[in-house]
Amino acid sequence: MLNVLGQVLIYIVPFLLVLTVIVTIHELGHFGVARAFGTKIDQFSIGFGKTIVSRRDRHGTEWRLAWLPLGGYVKFAGDLDASSVPDQAGLAELRSRIEAQHGPEAVRDYFHFKPVWQRALIVAAGPAANFILAILIFTVLFSAIGSQVVPPRVGSVEPGSAAAAAGFRPGDLITEVNGRPAKDSQHVIRVVSLSSNTSVRFGVERGGNAIELVAVPQRTQVKDPIAGNVRIGRLGLGLASSPDDVRHIRYNPIEAVGQGVMQVGDVLGTTTTYLGRILTGRESGDQLSGPVGIAKASGALTDAAIKANPDPGYMALNLLRTLTSFAAILSIGIGFLNLLPIPVLDGGHLVFFAYEAVAKKPVAAAVQEAGYRVGLALLAGLMLFATWNDFQKNGLFSFLGGLAS
Repeated sequence: MLNVLGQVLIYIVPFLLVLTVIVTIHELGHFGVARAFGTKIDQFSIGFGKTIVSRRDRHGTEWRLAWLPLGGYVKFAGDLDASSVPDQAGLAELRSRIEAQHGPEAVRDYFHFKPVWQRALIVAAGPAANFILAILIFTVLFSAIGSQVVPPRVGSVEPGSAAAAAGFRPGDLITEVNGRPAKDSQHVIRVVSLSSNTSVRFGVERGGNAIELVAVPQRTQVKDPIAGNVRIGRLGLGLASSPDDVRHIRYNPIEAVGQGVMQVGDVLGTTTTYLGRILTGRESGDQLSGPVGIAKASGALTDAAIKANPDPGYMALNLLRTLTSFAAILSIGIGFLNLLPIPVLDGGHLVFFAYEAVAKKPVAAAVQEAGYRVGLALLAGLMLFATWNDFQKNGLFSFLGGLAS
């Protein structure tokens, strides 16, 4: 029982804590821009379900804390339509009701009667808040801790591997990958892992001379301590730099902001590259993770941070750094997911607003309803696929089978 409780504390609690913070920031993005445009807001909730505590501010907004810590939401006044984009008939009915209850002047305070560009900015502010949060976290980390740059120098080459066939030798320093400077070892590993069965051009420095090598990473199943069993591209290179090669860089606040922006851009670039390869059939999608995989990742990171050093002060600092880094990555993922053009997400609302801006009228109710249902089905399918991946990668099917036997 104590072991189970410990696993819950390590795996579930950090995940829920980080998720709630990130979703709250996302909703605060919507809330802040809506309030700036004078939009009437009925409710802002942290968590779902039964209210633990609540209060109402001078603008009439109810702030509530609920018992289920799975994120939160902001509810605009008059926001009754499931897709939040009522058609002309729905707008007319809503306008009549508002005028009857509060007078004609009150209409302008409601979200659905704001200019379309204001509604679009309110919706886009949620994902934007996620990206800004990630940039702020990375900025603090780069300012306070800096970064360690490990040059991608080849330490070993597996016989018969793709790297050997390409002509790599121990001692080679990789300077470019696909025409772009190789920032460090992690940059090279990231590109190779997402390029299985695809030619990759490497700029290499060997004995003071610059040469170009072309290699094709082979898709290989590996066991990652955090992600589980995944298939990634591998060359058969062992990267190993000497202590003299490793550099520790500290950044001033302005440089740290720039590095934070670049880090967010790198994560988004990696995400879009991987999704593009899935859509073109070059990847299977087994690296996509759902709630189970994300909770396991947060637990594995928490466990590693605790075990890194038994000193309580160091443990606390390392745990804080690990969870904040994880929060930044997860925040980028949530921001990106919400921008997908699926009707139930922010990106779907932006698509509807774009149509309204061009056609000068909202999308028809029947189209909205159909889009909403399709969007729910797509999201449900994506979550099922990601959860299936989580079970496959972490051997949970075998575990459950063992319990049943």
